[in-house]
Amino acid sequence: MTLRTHKIGAHGLVSSVEGLGTMGMTAMYGTPDETEAIRTVHRAVELDVTMFDTADMYGPFSGEELLGRALKGRRDGVVVATKGGGVTLDENGRFVGGPNGSPAYLRACVEGSLRRLGTDHIDLYYLHRVDPAVPVEETFGALADLVTEGKLRYLGISEASPASIRAAHATAPLSAVQTEYSLFSRGVEVNGVLDTVRELGIGFVAYAPLGRGFLTGAVRSVRDLPAHDFRRTSPRFADTNLAQNLSLLDRIVATADELGVTAGRLALAWVLAQEGVTAVPGTKRRTWLEENVAAAAVRLDPATLAALSAAIPVGAAAGDRYAPMGMASIQE
Repeated sequence: MTLRTHKIGAHGLVSSVEGLGTMGMTAMYGTPDETEAIRTVHRAVELDVTMFDTADMYGPFSGEELLGRALKGRRDGVVVATKGGGVTLDENGRFVGGPNGSPAYLRACVEGSLRRLGTDHIDLYYLHRVDPAVPVEETFGALADLVTEGKLRYLGISEASPASIRAAHATAPLSAVQTEYSLFSRGVEVNGVLDTVRELGIGFVAYAPLGRGFLTGAVRSVRDLPAHDFRRTSPRFADTNLAQNLSLLDRIVATADELGVTAGRLALAWVLAQEGVTAVPGTKRRTWLEENVAAAAVRLDPATLAALSAAIPVGAAAGDRYAPMGMASIQE
């Protein structure tokens, strides 16, 4: 199939409606397999996926390095998106502090990302998390300079409040806001984020649109997760919340069975059907990539979309999206 493309924001960025999140290729989701990860990136290019999403903290650093190797000779026609400032890393990739939006640090982040990705420009660069100690206007003033220098083409911000989005956009026009969004994570519908980006003409990029794999139905217990998988510490996968979340999942499965599609395709199709949304489901395997791309061909009528939204209402999922440290760095 050929994935359709669309504009992200109002400043010229164009991408496939579905991208590929690469966090799990080197970190967070069990044991990495570089060979399969690179084959997955290559297969994504074959399937007309044009956005590839990474960050300096994935690994750290190894996520960008892998993506750079995988896209060598395939750089033309793809959107390389990366993020910096989510945590403070030293030159060796050691964690030395929390979110960092200082101009000097972000400039060093961009230079490092360019080197690891093996490219002379980054198509879409996000501030990964807002630094409460640095005015967002100061951060984006520095990022605007990097756009002028040609090192960055388009700017974004991740997990930011409407106020931060407005302040950043007034300083340096944003093309994208990236936030977790799925049938299990619908907070942006009620906290003003979706309303703000639509008002300002900014694109919205949904990460974890499959609820970190939960909405595929493949994980019904933490025992289904590999060792060293960060979801073992995620509140939504904890035994105290699992029964409620499985009952919600079963509603999605029932609808999927009626339509003759998998639960994962249905859940992802719901995200792709939302106005102005680009989804970046993450995977490190070709099998799941192909399953995710197939979701773009699933067309849901208004009645089905409304029924799914009603079956999994805003706030229905039990447990926070992250463990306490992760929640502390996001603006909700």
